[in-house]
Amino acid sequence: MKYKKSDLKLLGSKRGLLYLREQDKPDFDGVLERMKFEKKLIDLQVKLIKKQNSVIKKNKRVLIIVEGGEFAGKGTLIKYITNHLNPRSVRTVALPKPTETDRQEWYFRRYVKHLPVPGEIVIFDRSWYNRAIVEPVNGFCTPNEYKKFISEVNHFESMIHKEGLYFLKFYLQIGKKKQAERIDEIRNDPLRKWEFTEVDRNAQKLWQKFKRYEKRMFDLTSTDSNPWHIMDANDLNKACLDTIKMIVHKLP
Repeated sequence: MKYKKSDLKLLGSKRGLLYLREQDKPDFDGVLERMKFEKKLIDLQVKLIKKQNSVIKKNKRVLIIVEGGEFAGKGTLIKYITNHLNPRSVRTVALPKPTETDRQEWYFRRYVKHLPVPGEIVIFDRSWYNRAIVEPVNGFCTPNEYKKFISEVNHFESMIHKEGLYFLKFYLQIGKKKQAERIDEIRNDPLRKWEFTEVDRNAQKLWQKFKRYEKRMFDLTSTDSNPWHIMDANDLNKACLDTIKMIVHKLP
């Protein structure tokens, strides 16, 4: 492969040389691809910092939902979004499974408590949409609970929109084969085995059922005012760049 001057500059940078030295057999193309991704990511993160400053200055409220299949890369995306933001004005919310008390109350109540205050960005790592896919697929809710959720969610989100929040819904979508590859990676990674849950173990077996509920969620809950932004996460780096680019474009 013939390299441009700009490519050689990236490969010869401190970080580029560090990546090459980490490898038994230097993969110049692989390192170059990684360096180009990181450059694009940093450029977008700088723009995102400026947008956060604008959110703070204008006292705006921003709510971002990140959903997706198991091993679609939700945690990676959220890390890239928040890495360099002012931690005093951004929060990531990842709620545990509902308690028995939670189950007796209005379903959305435990999420409402975590909505952003003026000048704040809140990112939900999974959200009330657990009840749209994960819970019915795995038998964690009753058919009636699912139907009630579907009948109420658009109205709930309409209220959020009318309250003046900047509300964005992202869904990372991957194929069955790519999911299987990522499952194997985590199973064989001693530093990440703890991430593996019962839901993860059943992901491949329940794939078709999952896809049916996924499609129904898009059909019933993607509205003009609160649409789903579906990102192809088979190429996770590209999905992350495209998502952050959209956030930068959508925020005030």
